[in-house]
Parts: sequence; C-alpha cells; structure tokens
Amino acid sequence: MADQYTADTRALKSEAGAASERARANHLTPQAAKTPREVKEQREKLSLSPYAICAVESRGRREAEPACYVRTYFERDIGRILYSLDFRRLRGKTQVFFNPKNDHICTRMEHVFYVRYIAKTIGSALGLNQDLIEAIALAHDIGHSPFGHSGERQLSKSLKAAGADFRFQHEEHSLRVLDVLAERGKKRGLNLSFEVRDGVRSHCGEAYEEAILIPRRDKTEEDLHRPGLKDQPATLEGCCVRLADRIAYVGRDIEDARRAGLIDFSDMPEALKKTLGQTNTEVINTLVSDVVMQSLNSDALRLSPEIAEALSELLQFNMKWIYRSPKILAYEQMALNCLSSLFDIFYQEMQDPERLAAREEAPLLRFHRYLLEHPEPEASDLRKLADYLAGMTDHYAYECFEALYAI
Repeated sequence: MADQYTADTRALKSEAGAASERARANHLTPQAAKTPREVKEQREKLSLSPYAICAVESRGRREAEPACYVRTYFERDIGRILYSLDFRRLRGKTQVFFNPKNDHICTRMEHVFYVRYIAKTIGSALGLNQDLIEAIALAHDIGHSPFGHSGERQLSKSLKAAGADFRFQHEEHSLRVLDVLAERGKKRGLNLSFEVRDGVRSHCGEAYEEAILIPRRDKTEEDLHRPGLKDQPATLEGCCVRLADRIAYVGRDIEDARRAGLIDFSDMPEALKKTLGQTNTEVINTLVSDVVMQSLNSDALRLSPEIAEALSELLQFNMKWIYRSPKILAYEQMALNCLSSLFDIFYQEMQDPERLAAREEAPLLRFHRYLLEHPEPEASDLRKLADYLAGMTDHYAYECFEALYAI
C-alpha cells in the first residue's frame, strides 16, 4: 500500500512538473495574461497551425461588443447558437425521411452533431481552431426549411411563381436567421463573428466532384450577401465543415435507407466497398483519414484522387437508390403538397390584412402575430412568408395543413 502511495505521489508530482513546464513554455503568467479569455487566446497563438484562425484575429462582429472575461469570440458564438430557438427546432426537421415514426431515423439536429464531430476530428489533427469549427458546424443548417432539400426547392419554386425577386437557399437563409431573425433576449440577430457567419454562408457541400478546398481569405462582408454565392469559405475551419457535411450524410443516409427498407451497405458496388468500407463507421474513417493525410501542413483540404472519385460515386449511388427512389419521391409529393398549400393560403391571406386579423383559425392567428412582430417591418410580404415557412418543423407544417385544409 505504501509503495503504491509513493508511486502515485511521484506520478502526480511528475505530472504537475510537466504542467508547470508547459505553462512556463507558453508564458502563461498573470503578467502576460490578465483574464481567462486572454490565457486562452495566448494558448491559441502558441498551439494552433499557422493556417488556423485565432480568436484575436477575428474580423469582429457587425456591432462591436465588450470582450467577455472568460470566453473567446468563437466560444461566445457557440453559446448564442446553442441557446437559440432556431437551433432547437432542428430536432423537428429531418434529413431525407420526412416526419418519420422511426425514432432512429436521423434528424437535422443529429446531422449537425455528426458534422461537428467529423469536422472537429479533422480540424484537431490539422491544428485548427476547434471553437470556430464547432460554431460553424452547429449553425450551418439553422435556416433549413422543413422537409429537407425537397422543401427548399419547393419553397423557392413557390416564391418564383409568386414573382419574388429572390430565391430560397438554406445557406443564404441560415445567414439571415443568424443576422436578423434569431431572438437574443429583447434583441434580434445573434451578432456573430464574421468567420462563423462566413462558414455558415459558404458551407454548402453539394459539389460532389469537389476534391480540393482552398479558403478564399479575401472574402468581404459584401460577398456574404451576394445571391448564389458558391465560393469556398474564408477560413480553413470553414472548409472543414463544408467537407464534413458531405462525409456526415453520405453513409448515414444509407443507414436510414436500410431502416426504411430501401437499400443496405451490402448493395454498394464492390469497388466502393473495397475502397471506402462496408459500414458507415468504415466509410467515415476512410474519408477522414485520407483528408488528414493529404492536408497536413497545407492551407487547403484535399482528398486523394482515388478517394475523391469513390466519394463522388457513392453520392451518385445514394442519389439513384435513395433520394430518387419511388418510395421517397411518393412521400416527397405529400410533403411538397403540404408546403405549397401553406404558401398559397398564407400568401392569399396577406393580401387582406384586415381579414387576416379577424380570422380565428389557430395557424392564421399565429401567422398574423408573427407578421406584427417581424423584425423587418419594411420587408416584402414574400420575404416575411419565406421567413415564416422556413422556420417551421415538419410536424408543425403538417399540423397547420391539417387545421387549414380539413374537410
């Protein structure tokens, strides 16, 4: 017992000594750093890759705020995103399978957590800023419409038919949620850092052939509001999230398809199974390991040609056998009918504000109150309607549809 105590004591002293040496090496003294936040900022400068973004290098917020005593720029952003109502609603928005009764089917919120984990795994191996990666990952789909990408396309289609001068894209709307719509106490907009907002705006990873991601570091605030922006993120951390988005859903969608009785990993072409793996775990491990090996000590993220081609082929496989399968397309029509019908009735009611104010149906009462409290009174009716519909969960959209169209 005494020998064990002595050994443990020596180990603790050794560990304490090593920690003391690390502190001295990092110059983390009270004179050098006055607050816990400044200690963290110093650690970032000393430990992160030269290609990473340190919190003190942030371009700042749209509205200047006093610095936090404890948290860095990006840590504060994480908290604001997590505590927003818009983030919470992601648990009611699904990826591919709309309003599923199966509790094991992936929701939009679960997808966000998968993206966060994969992006941080890549980023930690490359010495990038973990807090910045986490903030971008958590918010990247915060403005997604109900019913996934199908709902996004339907909402854009309805807006175009009504004569809107804008199209609906979830990455553009996510930025609008963060800047304008999200509530923070009595304020509107979360006032996040430029780097987080840019990462969210530029995250869309639908470019199946994309094998090299090079940050566009000269991006401006004006660029973030340019319609149809497809540029790479301004930071390598943002590039991590953009690539992790693809990695996260490519295998998980097959898992969900298996639970829905569509396909299984065993249905993948043999060449893809040999290259990427035969389970979601193996696929993710192959992709993450490849991008880390190809991207060390570089201001870019890369996939090797072989792995990039395999990933593209797997995405095309999913497109054919999952996203365009008869079962998904049939269910999709139900969802799109719901969303387009809600668009029509709400837009019709907006043409007569007095009549809308007098309506007694619960969905119309809530819609009228939303319009009265909208943070941009000068915005067009179509913009306000898009804001409202995009904020719905799948279940709430169905609930409104049934209440308004019940016979």
